[in-house]
Amino acid sequence: MSYLKFDKNLMINLEQSLTKEILRTNQSGAYHCTTVVGCNTRKQHGLLVIPIPELDDDNHVLLSSLDETVIQHDAPFNLGIHRYKGNVFSPNGHKYIREYDCEQVPTTTYRVGGVILKKEKVFVTHENRILIRYTLVEAHSRTKLQFRPFLAFRNANDLCVENSVASQAYEQVPNGIATCMYDGYPTLYMQMNHKPHYVHDPHWYKDIEYIKDQERGIPYSEDLYVPGYFEVEIKKGEPLIFSAGITPVNTRRLVSMYEEEMKPRTPRTSFYNCLKNSAKQFYITNADGHYLLAGYPWFKIRARDQFIALPGCTLSVHHRQDFEAIMDTGARAMMEWMATGKRDRHLDGLDQPDVPLWMIWGLQRYSHDQSNEICRNRYGELISSMLNFILDGKHPNLKVQPNGLVSTDGTQRPMSWMNAVRGDNGLPYIPRTGFLVEHNGLWYNALQCAIELFEPLPEAAAQVNRWREVAERVKESFVSTFLNDFGYLYDYVDGSYTDLSVRPNMVIAAGLDYSPLDRRQRKSVLDVATRELLTPKGLRTLSPNSYGYNPWYLGGPEERHRAYYTGSARPWLIGFYANTHIKVFGFNGLPFIERMLIGFEDEMKEGCIGTLSELYDGNPPFTGRGAVSFAPNVAGAVRILRIFKNLKIINE
Repeated sequence: MSYLKFDKNLMINLEQSLTKEILRTNQSGAYHCTTVVGCNTRKQHGLLVIPIPELDDDNHVLLSSLDETVIQHDAPFNLGIHRYKGNVFSPNGHKYIREYDCEQVPTTTYRVGGVILKKEKVFVTHENRILIRYTLVEAHSRTKLQFRPFLAFRNANDLCVENSVASQAYEQVPNGIATCMYDGYPTLYMQMNHKPHYVHDPHWYKDIEYIKDQERGIPYSEDLYVPGYFEVEIKKGEPLIFSAGITPVNTRRLVSMYEEEMKPRTPRTSFYNCLKNSAKQFYITNADGHYLLAGYPWFKIRARDQFIALPGCTLSVHHRQDFEAIMDTGARAMMEWMATGKRDRHLDGLDQPDVPLWMIWGLQRYSHDQSNEICRNRYGELISSMLNFILDGKHPNLKVQPNGLVSTDGTQRPMSWMNAVRGDNGLPYIPRTGFLVEHNGLWYNALQCAIELFEPLPEAAAQVNRWREVAERVKESFVSTFLNDFGYLYDYVDGSYTDLSVRPNMVIAAGLDYSPLDRRQRKSVLDVATRELLTPKGLRTLSPNSYGYNPWYLGGPEERHRAYYTGSARPWLIGFYANTHIKVFGFNGLPFIERMLIGFEDEMKEGCIGTLSELYDGNPPFTGRGAVSFAPNVAGAVRILRIFKNLKIINE
């Protein structure tokens, strides 16, 4: 039995199947995303969605979908499905689906009368090309397949309407055609390993609607261009491969190309394997280096998210070399920014105050995975440079105060991960400013991490003494500044103002390797977090007992921005909760951590299957919302899973 398999009963029930999405990437920014029945429900969905740096920094949908039609005895059976105006679904190809399995690659099995057809999709790694393999499993008479490509050639965040500017020109290429709808876009090559008959029959299919966009209160209807159709005979047991890419392909190599792409794939046969595959989908390699994408389908590379997610998405899945490649790229960018002020064009938000602190936290994970000596030899200069950059008052957004704590001005611009802004003036909804609790927890942890790494070196004694003196002041000031009489930590303190909101940022400070809190204080924070923030999908961003609690991430753009941090749950925070729990209860806490993982494993068959959504409603049934796959969440879950397995082995 496959870990991720869905039968006919679920697939033909659109109320259930349209909520389940599938994502595959090429680890260079391109992706394929749709629902398990192949009906696109977001404008960002598509069969081939790629970055086009020559145009902008966004992704672009070239091939929206491909409608297949089975023809026997001149009778057509269309396997496609779209939603049109008036909530009309056509052609209703989902009724022919007998099984959907994505253990290795997304595989759909159709049954049309006596015909059994299997469709499998795979992305070519580091190439803007998707391959679809069709296998005729059973047929009692001559069978043809017909393919209609639905083209968009648009920004993934826009919509297309019928127009006279779109080019209907095409050229014949080996076993297919090449076409480009607009100037500035790359040519799309659609080819097969068997020679098809192509009929040029250009039409616009109007008023195709996207349900998820309608729910989000944004434009949701567009027109898509179909240039014509391919027709080819398919024989039992013989693979037919369709290729869509921005360069021509040697069609005689399509079968071997597909087989080569299948070899290194880890089957999604367990919770861990699902997370491992999902983690790898965030890897981005381009001409400038190696990065982690924050999430799909609309996020870009964001510095804070990258370094929060990096240890979990690499070290926790035994990909040390990928950690080093991504961190090396980030290190170069950080060193150049500190020296010249020049920012990496891909790594957004490098100047945010907590980014160097998250980098050091990630390097701390690396030192645990390798050794202090290896970490110091490779990244020691980076760590000391970042700390001294802050201590010397050179960071524009993070200032060391006389009490040792670091402060930031978040009144005009968000300066933490809680970064939702108002649409009318761009000001933060939550103006966290002054002393932020997680910033100062990370600051103390960074200082202590550096002390641990450099203390063995006699030549670093003066530097270590400087860091130690600051760390001692931070520890004393942290407790007196943030710990209140209710047993939890203020979220931020600005002068005489103390923010009483119960938020999960205090758990970050408590869950670090080096925390300013002692065991009793950690337990007090943990008790409050367990009582008011813990859900099966992570920690709430705000306690139900705090003013402004709203657990539902629903409505139009402004309503959703306002609700972004008012109670929705974030899975990535559970990693710090688990760390705190272990530091307080030790091995006795393992059964509780194991129970926490159940809520995340349940999500492997919900939402975007095999991964974790950006956020979840703070109240039951804890529905996934936002981006379909989010790197910090996947990283947080896989880190807990590895911690649990390692501690369980030690305990046994």
